[in-house]
Amino acid sequence: MNLTASVKTQVSPEEWEARVNLAAAYRLIALYGWDDLIFTHVSARVPGPEHHFLINPYGMMFEEITASSLVKVDLDGNKVMESPYDINPAGFTIHSAVHAAREDAACVMHTHSINGVAVSAQKEGVLPISQQSTVVLASLGYHDYEGIALREEEKPRLVHDLGENNFLMLRNHGLLTVGPTPADAFLSMYIFEAACMIQVRAQAGGGELVRVQPEILAGVKSMVQLVLRGMGSALAWPGLLRKLDRQNPGYQH
Repeated sequence: MNLTASVKTQVSPEEWEARVNLAAAYRLIALYGWDDLIFTHVSARVPGPEHHFLINPYGMMFEEITASSLVKVDLDGNKVMESPYDINPAGFTIHSAVHAAREDAACVMHTHSINGVAVSAQKEGVLPISQQSTVVLASLGYHDYEGIALREEEKPRLVHDLGENNFLMLRNHGLLTVGPTPADAFLSMYIFEAACMIQVRAQAGGGELVRVQPEILAGVKSMVQLVLRGMGSALAWPGLLRKLDRQNPGYQH
């Protein structure tokens, strides 16, 4: 029996759907150029009462990941289902902290994108200079750099800095988004990355930057909730899956 058939018969239909969507998220990150070789992670909670999570096999490129290759682990990063693949337990440090603290954060996405790291190194962080940035600023936290995220004692500080936000800028490090599904976390990351790219390009232009007025920023959160509610999974995500089917099929296996 091949690996795909073996894994699919061992898990619930809900878990298999989560696996397919998470594998798609990994491949989309690669497709959009936000990956960092085999580093960074996207994790998703397995539907059900257990605190089990899916994460990438360590050493596999994001563009190669499939639903069946994802590894199921507990909150400590220990495998809870037989798999020929290993994970990087250190890489799960950030993710396990967020999953444990935020019941709504069923998916945690972390990138080291060039634009994201560039803005994370700027003292002011995300500037209110684009529509994309206003969406991010409506739900953004910052976490100061403490070195490579390996230490358990960093977890409570990271969770505190994220708070109830959906976006977190890891200073000198990268970007993080959370959402109830991989679709929602990906849509947030797309907006986050776009805001950073626009900022870097605007700054490179050398002209004076025009900032969005504070009174407009103050009303963005309610507008975002109205406009984007369900958009990630209801509209954008199926289109992104069709894009993958054309450009990098096979994530469903």
